[in-house]
Amino acid sequence: MTVLLIALNEINFDHVQAYVGMGKLPALGRLIAEHGVTETTSEQSYEELEPWIQWVTAQTGLSLADHGVFRLGDIVHKDIPQIWEVLEAQGLKVGAMSPMNAKNRCRNPAFFVPDPWTETPVTGSPLMKKFHQAIARSVNENASSKMSAASAFWLIAGLAAYAKPANYARYVSFVASALRGRPWAKALVLDQVLADIFLSLAKRKSVDFASLFLNAGAHIQHHYMFNSKAYSGSQRNPGWYISANLDPILDVYEAYDAIVRQVREEFPQARLLVATGLHQDPHPETTFYWRFRDHAAFLAGMGIVSASVQPLMSRDFVVKFATENEATVAAQRLAGVCSVDGTPLLEIENRGLDLFVMLTWPHDIPADFQYVVDNGPPAAFRDQVAFVAIKNGRHNGTGYLVDTGAHSVGNEKLPLRELPRRIAAACGAIWQDPNPETARPTKARDARSVPA
Repeated sequence: MTVLLIALNEINFDHVQAYVGMGKLPALGRLIAEHGVTETTSEQSYEELEPWIQWVTAQTGLSLADHGVFRLGDIVHKDIPQIWEVLEAQGLKVGAMSPMNAKNRCRNPAFFVPDPWTETPVTGSPLMKKFHQAIARSVNENASSKMSAASAFWLIAGLAAYAKPANYARYVSFVASALRGRPWAKALVLDQVLADIFLSLAKRKSVDFASLFLNAGAHIQHHYMFNSKAYSGSQRNPGWYISANLDPILDVYEAYDAIVRQVREEFPQARLLVATGLHQDPHPETTFYWRFRDHAAFLAGMGIVSASVQPLMSRDFVVKFATENEATVAAQRLAGVCSVDGTPLLEIENRGLDLFVMLTWPHDIPADFQYVVDNGPPAAFRDQVAFVAIKNGRHNGTGYLVDTGAHSVGNEKLPLRELPRRIAAACGAIWQDPNPETARPTKARDARSVPA
């Protein structure tokens, strides 16, 4: 039997069911009615509720305390067995499309296309590799509303090659929405093409197990949850941010409803698992997200030039150095970046040869906003950063699972670390828990600030 995992990252199933009650989302509504919903559980501490932590748990069967992967992309420094290579070693053909924080350790997968932030090899055609590279660049260029000509070329080439004709009208609708000033529609284009590629390769390669990870829903909820017709709270987004009559949450849920319908039509006999990893609660206060327009240029202005920069999601980036001394000096320099009233603008985690840096200023940054470095002269800051969003959603460790091979009744709960065991059993394979001793957290796990 073919087993497919569709990861709808952080989707709120209470909102899904509210929309179903409004006559929306027929495919998801039917799936829930036929098979029920199981809640998944994960970490308890809020700072440990991040999708790049929970999806490592869902892929390895280890909790954070055992796998020790706290940052996006850090899975590449571990050799923890993941569901794909465990199944492959038992003779199954596997595939993965954009799995979050996953390392390509397979010997001969049908396909393995990493997420845009994790530096691990792509298993696919030369065009697929170029397309993935363009996706990674465009995701990291998105906040500043710029895209290189090379990224645009390979994205268009990939869309031309991989988009399913049956979905052409959907692509036209998403692009038209983006051109009308609805930026979330760009994320819908990406998730739709990932789904199209997944369906094509999974069918053509006759996979036994394959996973598809979709992130637009999480991204859009974080930015626009207050506009959802399923949201009953009192928070509202300002009119300059988004019109009150728009509902981006319904837009992405309807896109996912169509994808789930197509998966079931293409693979009517497959066992389908739809998992969210987490969900989101409404954020209780107004918080702005900012991102550097040009990370390398900002560092150069600080005198930090002997380093390479890897932008990550939203506010985060990693700066890599040749020596620990260079990293320490740079960390101390960056720790001195403050507003004129002395509030630090950055959070720095020194991990030896690299720094994990987060732009943490949570308020508006007007044109006259100034910053200082180590009590030096004030300098303009607004032209160095791009506005990302107003935070609408915050993480909750409860996730959801719908499994067409089972029917959930009542308040059934499943630890997220049990998901790979369930997948293996569905595939007729054996899952053995990895040895936690091979994946203990490093000292970087607790190094949240610059050393004194």
